[in-house]
Amino acid sequence: MENVTILGSTGSIGLSTLDVLAREPGRFQIYALTANTGVAEMFAQIEAVRPRFAVLRDAAAARELADKVKHAGFEETRVLAGERSLCDVASASEVDVVMAAIVGAAGLEPTLAAVNAGKKVLLANKEALVMAGRLFMEAVEKANAVLLPIDSEHNAIFQCLDDGSRRDLPAQGVRRILLTGSGGPFREVPTEALAGVTPDQACAHPNWSMGRKISVDSATMMNKGLELIEACWLFDTPPESIDVVIHPQSIIHSMVEYVDGSVLAQLGNPDMRTPIAHALAWPERIPSGVGSLDLITQGRLDFQAPDEDKFPCLRLAREAVTRGGTAAAVLNAANEVAVAAFLDGKLAFTAIPEIIERVMSIVAVVEPISLDDVKVADQQGRAAAEAELQALLPC
Repeated sequence: MENVTILGSTGSIGLSTLDVLAREPGRFQIYALTANTGVAEMFAQIEAVRPRFAVLRDAAAARELADKVKHAGFEETRVLAGERSLCDVASASEVDVVMAAIVGAAGLEPTLAAVNAGKKVLLANKEALVMAGRLFMEAVEKANAVLLPIDSEHNAIFQCLDDGSRRDLPAQGVRRILLTGSGGPFREVPTEALAGVTPDQACAHPNWSMGRKISVDSATMMNKGLELIEACWLFDTPPESIDVVIHPQSIIHSMVEYVDGSVLAQLGNPDMRTPIAHALAWPERIPSGVGSLDLITQGRLDFQAPDEDKFPCLRLAREAVTRGGTAAAVLNAANEVAVAAFLDGKLAFTAIPEIIERVMSIVAVVEPISLDDVKVADQQGRAAAEAELQALLPC
C-alpha cells in the first residue's frame, strides 16, 4: 500500500488523481490533501476519503474547515494551515508518492520539499521547473527522487523515450522533440479580434477541462511556452531541439524523432487521467477510467506551425529559456500578474504579452545560487508587472 499526498487536490488535476486512485483501493491510500481556500470542496473530499491530514494554505479557511471536520466527527483527519504544513505533508516519512498539482509559483516550495525528501514526485506544477529549473533538477539528482511528468505532452515524450530515460538524448539517438498543442480557443480567430475577447471566451478550451488560469495560458499559448521551458529541463535538451506543432484534435500528445527517421508518438483521448495513471503506477500500468481511442470516428489528425506573431507569448518563453538564469522566473511572475488582471476584467487579452515583454526588458537577470534568488526574481517580476499594469489603468 502506497501513501499519497495530493498538493492541490481540489483543482482539475487533483480531482482526476482522486478518480484514478479510487480505482485502485488496494494499492493506494490518501495520506494528505491540500488546497488554498476551498473549505466546501475540501470538506467534501475529507468526507469521501478520510485522509490523515487536510491542509489549507489560508489560515482563516483552515480554522473554518477544522470546525466543520470536528462537528462532523471525522476524528481521523487533522486539519493544518500554511505553507509550512504543505511542505510537511509533502515530505513526511510515511509518504511514498506526491502529486504536485498546485498551480503557479505557490507550488514551488511544497514540490521542492517532496523532491528533497526523495519522494516519487508526479509533477503537474510546471512553474517549479520554469522558475527554478537548474536548482530543481539538481535537487532531484541529489535526493535521488523519482520525477515523473504529468503534463500530457511531457508524459507523452517520456513514454516515447527508451525505457523512459530523460538524460543524454543524443546518445539515445534522439534528433528532436515535437511538442504538440491544440492552439487554444482562438486558433482560428483573426488577430484583430483578440483585443476584445472575454475571460469566459478565453477559458472555453475546445478539448480540455482546466482551471481558469491555465486555460488563459492555453489561449495566449503561454502554456505551450512554459511547457517548452519545462521540457528543456526535464529532458536536458536545448530549446532549438524542440519544435512546437499545433495539433487541434489533441489526440497525439507529443512525439520524439530519432536520427534514423523514426517518429514515435503517444496517442490517447484528451483526458488527464491517462498520464496520471501512467505516472502513479510507473513502470507498471493500471486502468485510468479513460475510454479507448476510436481512430475511425476521429477520422483525421491535422498539424500546422504556430503563429508567434499572433501569439507572442510562445516567442517570449523561448527567449527566456535561451537567455537562462532567472529570466524564466521573471516571465512566469509577469504572466501570473497579467493573467490575474485579465481575469479580473482589468486588462485586455492582447495586453498580456505586452506587459510580459516590458517586464522582461526591465528586470535584471542573474544566475540563481539558491531558492532565495529565485524568490527575489519572482518578487521583482511581480512588482514590475504591477507597475506596468497601473500605468495602463485609467486614473
